[in-house]
Amino acid sequence: MSRLLVLQHLEHERPGLFVNLARERGFSVCTFRLDLGDSLPELRTGDLLLVLGGSMGIRDIGSSNYPWLIEEVGLIKKALSQGVGLIGVCLGAQLLAYAAGGYVEALQEEVSHKPLAEIGWDNIFPQSSENNCKLTSLLGCPFPVLHWHGDRILLPNTAELIASSCRCKEQLFSIGPLAYGMQFHVEIDDEMV
Repeated sequence: MSRLLVLQHLEHERPGLFVNLARERGFSVCTFRLDLGDSLPELRTGDLLLVLGGSMGIRDIGSSNYPWLIEEVGLIKKALSQGVGLIGVCLGAQLLAYAAGGYVEALQEEVSHKPLAEIGWDNIFPQSSENNCKLTSLLGCPFPVLHWHGDRILLPNTAELIASSCRCKEQLFSIGPLAYGMQFHVEIDDEMV
């Protein structure tokens, strides 16, 4: 049986709607909390790795407060090299980009260039994308999503941009055919709201 392997960083940042979709498609769901001492999962063919959000960030890699972030980056690199499907949400998208050679910087207000987080419901818009045309056709135009982030992702050269918001260009991207990062949140279910 295929597995959805969930890396969860905080109690309130749960996989939400991803669990329903995974179970509908015959996946078993296994959640790992490295922050609570769980070990990394072993990746197998047919697995899908879901890396969720959290209040920590790329700048915290190597910090004694979050020593498991280094291990997560290693697992993401392994998933990329082994062709294991991967979805990164918010922090997970940042870790995916970082593992592939990207980074982050503070999201800034356009005129004053002061840090200004993108928080609340707003639209994302598809970008021109030949390789991801099926995905962009599903998005419609515009597509409302929940934003809750203070950084923007500096994509690695291997990434393909799929969608942007008015405030932040790097909202949805792919790295190769099986890895997708989304800076926004689509996992929110009624209980999480």
